[in-house]
Amino acid sequence: MTPYLRDWLRIGLLSFGGPAAQISVMHRIAVEERRWVSEDEFLQALNFCTLLPGPEAHQLSVWLGWKTQGLAGGVVAGTLFVLPGSCCMLLLSWIYTQSHSLPVSHTVLLGLKCAVLSIVLQAVIRLSARCLKTAFAWCISVTACLCSLFDLLPFPLLIGLTVLAGLLQHLHRTRTLRSVDKALSNEPAAASGAAGRADADSSLHRQPQTSQWLRSCMTLLTGLLLWWLPVIACGLFAGWESLWARLGIFFSKAAVLTFGGAYVVLSFVSRAVVHEFHWLSPSEMADGLGLAETTPGPLILVLQHVGFLAGWKSGGSLSPVVAAAMAAALTSWVTFVPSFLWVLLGAPWLKRINDVSWMRCAMQAVSAAATGLIVALWAELAGNTLIAPGGNLQPEAVVVTLIGALLTFAFRRGLAIILLACLTAGCLTGWIF
Repeated sequence: MTPYLRDWLRIGLLSFGGPAAQISVMHRIAVEERRWVSEDEFLQALNFCTLLPGPEAHQLSVWLGWKTQGLAGGVVAGTLFVLPGSCCMLLLSWIYTQSHSLPVSHTVLLGLKCAVLSIVLQAVIRLSARCLKTAFAWCISVTACLCSLFDLLPFPLLIGLTVLAGLLQHLHRTRTLRSVDKALSNEPAAASGAAGRADADSSLHRQPQTSQWLRSCMTLLTGLLLWWLPVIACGLFAGWESLWARLGIFFSKAAVLTFGGAYVVLSFVSRAVVHEFHWLSPSEMADGLGLAETTPGPLILVLQHVGFLAGWKSGGSLSPVVAAAMAAALTSWVTFVPSFLWVLLGAPWLKRINDVSWMRCAMQAVSAAATGLIVALWAELAGNTLIAPGGNLQPEAVVVTLIGALLTFAFRRGLAIILLACLTAGCLTGWIF
C-alpha cells in the first residue's frame, strides 16, 4: 500500500466525532503533517463544501484527494474516508436487528442517545457562533426551526425561500452601499466602485478554456449515469413502487436538497422516514444516530442504517439479511455518489465560486437556516430520548443526559470519554431504575 493510501485509510479510521472532529483530523494530516495544501486553500475548500448539499466532511475529503492526485485521487480519498465507517455501520445494524429487544441493548442504546444529545447541542452552539452574527441570520434561523418543528413548509420550499431571502438581502445591501458611495464621493468614483464590484460578481461568468468545459461536461454525464443507473435498474426490474426504487429516489432527493451539512441531512431524512414513509420508528431513528456516533467516517452513515432496517422489515421474498444488505448498499450509493459529483464538478471553479458575492449571501442565509434545522433535530431527539411513549419523563435518561452535558460543556472532554461515560451510566441507571 502506498503512503498516500495509508494516509487516507488512517483518516478514515480516525474520523470519529461528527463533522467538526473529522475536519480537524483532515486539517492536521493534510495541512500540518503532509502539507498537501496551504491553510488558505483548506479554508477556501471548506467554505466551498459548505455551499454544497450533503455531508461537508466527506466532500472536503474528495476535494483534498482531487487537489493532490486529480480525479482518481478524489475518488480514492472519498471512498477510503467512508469505507471503514460503512463496514462498521453494516455490522452494527445487523447486531441491532438481532439484539435490540434484549434489556442490555436498551441500556446501551439509552447511553448512546443521551450522549448524542450533548454532541448535537455542542454542534448547534458552535454553528450558531459562526453563522448567527446578525439579526437577519437569527430571524432566518428561528423561522427555519419553527417551520421544521411544526411542519409549516415542505423542506424544498423552505430552502428555496431561504435562498431568496439571502438574495434579497444582498440586493438591499448593494443598493445601500451604492447610496453611501454617492453621498461620500463624486458620481464617477462611485460608478467606478460599483463597476469594480460588478466585475467581482461576474467573475464566475468569465469564459474558461474550452477543455475545462469539456471535462466538466464529461464529469457531469459520468456522475449522473453512475448515480442513477442502480435506481433505474431497481425501478425497471422490481417496479417503481418497490422499496428499492423508493429508497433510491428519496435519498437521491436528499442528496440534492440538503444544503447545510450532515445535521441538516439528518433533520430532513429523520422526519421523512419516520412520519412520511414509516420505515423506522422515532426510537429506531434515534438509536441509529447513536450507533453512527460510535463509528468512524461521516455521521451521515446513519442513512445506511435507515436503509438496512427498511430492507430488513420490507424485503419481500428475499431473506431479511440479503434485503437489508441490498437496501443499505443502495442507500449509501445514492447518498455518497452525488457528493463525489458535486465536488469533482465544482472543484476546478473553486476560486470563481468563492468570489461571487451574491452566492455567498445566499449560502450564508442557508447556513443560518441550517442552524435552526439542527435545533429542531435536537428537540425531536430530546423528546424521543427523555420522554417515554406514554408521555412521562424517563428519570434514567435525564440522569445520563446530565452526565453527558457535564462532560461536554463543564469538563470539555472528548467524544470517546463522553460515549464511554454515558454507556456506563446507561447500564447502571438501567439496573437502578
